[in-house]
Amino acid sequence: MATPGGPRQGSFPPNYNPNALANNMENLQINQYSQQQSGNLAGSAYRPPNATPFGQQPPRFSGGRPGPAPPGVFSSGQAPPTGPAQTTFSQSPMSARPTGSPGVPQPAFASRPPPPGALPSSIGGPATSAPSGLGPRPGPFPSPPLASRPALPPHMVTSGPASNGPPAFTPGLSQGGPQHPPAMGGMPRPLVGSQQPPTMLPSGPSSQTFQMRPSFGAPTSGVSSAIGQPAPPFPAPPQSMIPPPSSLPFSAPPQSMIPPPGSLPFAAPQGMIQSSGSPYGMQTWPPQPQQVAPPPPVSGHMQQPQMYGMPPGPPLLPNQSMALNQTAQSKIDPNQIPRLTSSSAVILHETRQGNQANPPPPATSDYIVKDTGNCSPRYMRSTINQIPCTVDLLSTSAMQLALLVQPLALPHPSEEAIQVVDFGENGPVRCSRCKGYINPFMKFIDQGRRFICNFCGFTDETPRDYHCNLGPDGRRRDADERPELCRGTVDFVASKEYMVRDPMPAVFFFLIDVSMNAIQTGATAAACSAINQVIADLPEGPRTMVGIATFDSTIHFYNLKRALQQPLMLIVPDVQDVYTPLHSDVIVPLSECRQHLEILLDSIPTMFQNNRTADSAFGAAIKAAFLAMKNTGGKLLVFQSVLPSIGMGSLATREAEGRTNVSAGEKEPHKLLQPADKSLKTMAIEFAEYQVSVDLFITTQTYVDITSLSVVPRTTGGQVYYYHPFSALSDPAKLYNDLRWNITRPQGFEAVMRVRCSQGIQVQEYSGNFCKRIPTDVDLPAIDCDKAIMVTLKHDDKLQEGSECAFQCALLYTTVYGQRRIRVSTLSLPCTSILSNLFRSADLDAQFSCILKQVANEIPSAPLSQVRDQATNVCVNILYSYRKFCATVSSAGQLILPEALKLLPLYILALVKSSGLRSDGRIDDRSFWINYVSPLPTPLVIPLVYPRMIAIHDLDEKESDDSIIPTPIPLSGQNVVDEGVYLLENGEECLIYAGDSVQPNILQKLFGISSVAEIPNQFVLQQQDNSLSKKVNAIVNEIRRQRCSYLRLRLCRKGDPSGAAFFSYMVEDRIGSGPTYVEYLIHIHRQIQIKMP
Repeated sequence: MATPGGPRQGSFPPNYNPNALANNMENLQINQYSQQQSGNLAGSAYRPPNATPFGQQPPRFSGGRPGPAPPGVFSSGQAPPTGPAQTTFSQSPMSARPTGSPGVPQPAFASRPPPPGALPSSIGGPATSAPSGLGPRPGPFPSPPLASRPALPPHMVTSGPASNGPPAFTPGLSQGGPQHPPAMGGMPRPLVGSQQPPTMLPSGPSSQTFQMRPSFGAPTSGVSSAIGQPAPPFPAPPQSMIPPPSSLPFSAPPQSMIPPPGSLPFAAPQGMIQSSGSPYGMQTWPPQPQQVAPPPPVSGHMQQPQMYGMPPGPPLLPNQSMALNQTAQSKIDPNQIPRLTSSSAVILHETRQGNQANPPPPATSDYIVKDTGNCSPRYMRSTINQIPCTVDLLSTSAMQLALLVQPLALPHPSEEAIQVVDFGENGPVRCSRCKGYINPFMKFIDQGRRFICNFCGFTDETPRDYHCNLGPDGRRRDADERPELCRGTVDFVASKEYMVRDPMPAVFFFLIDVSMNAIQTGATAAACSAINQVIADLPEGPRTMVGIATFDSTIHFYNLKRALQQPLMLIVPDVQDVYTPLHSDVIVPLSECRQHLEILLDSIPTMFQNNRTADSAFGAAIKAAFLAMKNTGGKLLVFQSVLPSIGMGSLATREAEGRTNVSAGEKEPHKLLQPADKSLKTMAIEFAEYQVSVDLFITTQTYVDITSLSVVPRTTGGQVYYYHPFSALSDPAKLYNDLRWNITRPQGFEAVMRVRCSQGIQVQEYSGNFCKRIPTDVDLPAIDCDKAIMVTLKHDDKLQEGSECAFQCALLYTTVYGQRRIRVSTLSLPCTSILSNLFRSADLDAQFSCILKQVANEIPSAPLSQVRDQATNVCVNILYSYRKFCATVSSAGQLILPEALKLLPLYILALVKSSGLRSDGRIDDRSFWINYVSPLPTPLVIPLVYPRMIAIHDLDEKESDDSIIPTPIPLSGQNVVDEGVYLLENGEECLIYAGDSVQPNILQKLFGISSVAEIPNQFVLQQQDNSLSKKVNAIVNEIRRQRCSYLRLRLCRKGDPSGAAFFSYMVEDRIGSGPTYVEYLIHIHRQIQIKMP
């Protein structure tokens, strides 16, 4: 047996291959003109120059991207094991769900009785760890299916060159995408430069005032209708001052669509300087093995005691603010306002240096982390990197204190793999009072015989077999050899006390809509084709089980037993009180039914091709599938095309939305965006109790009431995919890639998560896709690498200045290979009683992520205009607090922005113009936006509202550099010329806009057409045999790899609805009644002036 607490050797899952994931992600050839073409453009991720960062040995390269070792366990000093490439995905072993009856007694640490067949109740009890070794990730979009292109209705079948649409592949082509999208490598990052004084421009008075509504809770003295509570989360950036010219009344936000996630890098405006002098300013290290010591911390003694750190006289922080003033003509120079900047450099980030926490790099930057005590910011990120000592200090800042937790996030391929530690039958060492897990910040005393918990302060005896003497520095002599004592994130092997039954098998059940509408639009054929092609990607081994059923007004199960010559259909006609055939007949091991499954999937579209049943018994179908899965748990993947109209959970078209798609505008959104039927919620809670997770693929051309349907995926830890209007020509490729990434990405089952905090701070609320039955834990029937959970925090006592406050996220889960793990991530941050330190250490990405998720939660219960005003008030309150308490004395005509939050006004403006908050949006579109935002990870938040736009017509004329994706340009119509072609993406959708005067030879090279008038309604990007087309296809592939999303492509032109959709993303312009960026800054400034005494 392994030494208690020591790394476990060997023990790989069956067919385990450390490099398979890398190989799967490497060959992203979706757009390649010839399958024989090779090159890094399309699918390979960035690989740091020659050396390995931080001097560690590089992981072995086996033809795929460099990547950390997979789930294998190894001791801290050993190199990750490697092996021959295989085709199985070993990164996210799936574990089996605990077996045992509900009455099995719980371990002492558990805080609640397990529900029927559920996990041990708490991460108060053991926490779960994520799938072991989430090293290189499987490519979200491997090259298209090995088989031929997805089946389409006969009249839709097309032929042509390789494309980004339903691609055709040659047999044997490796299908894998990049294993790990760099941390939004192409996204803008604040520049780091020498310190310069803030730029100030002359100012003039501003005339009109804007009426504001209550904010999410920030104090709003001075704003007519603001609520007097602490402002919403998110610190304001260092001071950047912008003088407002005469402003126009701020009416409802412009009608614009959600800007895509990829923020664009822009040249740094004059006068804007990113501060790097503070230990909590942005730090960038060159991509070299040698590390540079971080700049010395800025002392807090320069603050005036009575002002929470307001600097006396001369500027306290030379580069911590920016001032912009109006000119005499009441104009603001657009070049002076804050904009995103871009850099292709990779940041090397050590989480702690010199026993001090290092502030994380921006979530949207490309960075490589070395875990030196604190966990990587990929797994846990705080909205403020210094914790306020008192609730009053936090309230004064108007920022919110919260954590963005993504327990199974994909690491960068050059990062060290998370190590797996096995403590044997006794399980990991924990505090006997609060159940916190052993971590680098627990202090050992009395020659190592006792240790003090860094969460509750309790002193425990060190287990005898875990004892070790202390060195001269007070640390255990073996601290650097034990991952749990020197790393912020580790995976513990869960002992039997963490299980109420054996780990669950990997069960995948596919439920397909075969109603008349689904058959006629090609949705059924596309679903069957996608499932048929992903069967090869399911986890190997005897524990993988599958089932399939179809439904219209009745439910059809299929007996897939090998003994039968062909699959046997079993019909369930009762959709009010459903039942299921013997589950052992309909859910069988994949190894026993692969041939039957392929035959069945090929025949379903033909079998139902003359179906004239228009009704859909969605509720009854998922209930019947659940009954079949109840004994095991697993993933239920549902393909739905129409509004459920019969049986339990049936829905009716609400208002006029379904019949005419007329915008509901501002009319009672709290009714239209709230579920119409409570039975689906009741069902979802039952599903979660039995560890059944539901993913919903909506392939529709009509209204389907996503608000009501999405309750099931949100409660069970699943996800909603939305293809509207569904196109049998262009959407099958996306459906296939979405489904493949869903089942191959690193993930875990039957999970429970809990976050613990040091004394003085406690968890206030969790927000995300999960089921919650007790206040302290969240239950996750499924959790994957793309899901984030927001954890809001509150004070329950005063913290001590100079001390550190620790946070620990523990996730107990089962890998796809049936191993029970506990992933523990720990973050320790300094406490401060100085207000200016809060603004200096604010994390813009995390702050805005919290604002976005809060806005999404507010939409169903308040008028849109009120939600937009609340978002603006959040920004006003934060900047007002900074202006009043931290800024140096300046002219009243200056808008002062904290450096760390100088882009907050731009992001809030983009948010109020997004499709989720526009008054002219369809109800289903808005509901999908809310569902998309709920589990959205921090790196994708800013791209969602402020998309990335690049020019692609002149790629051949530009000098090539190391970056595949050109420098993005600001979202303004001034940057879009009629002679140009532009690509704009937000992580979910990709629009390609062609101007009226584009040269015919460019159109021919890119799209195979000679004039803009020939642009088709349904678009498939094909790769032509020329350098321009190859570069564009390489860019699209790289974006898909970075976003882990296949992206729906649309071709747009001026004067067409598609052109209007493209320009609705130009958030810096006036859209509808919404202000321009300059006008919005003026409005923000005006509101701050009103609040000033």
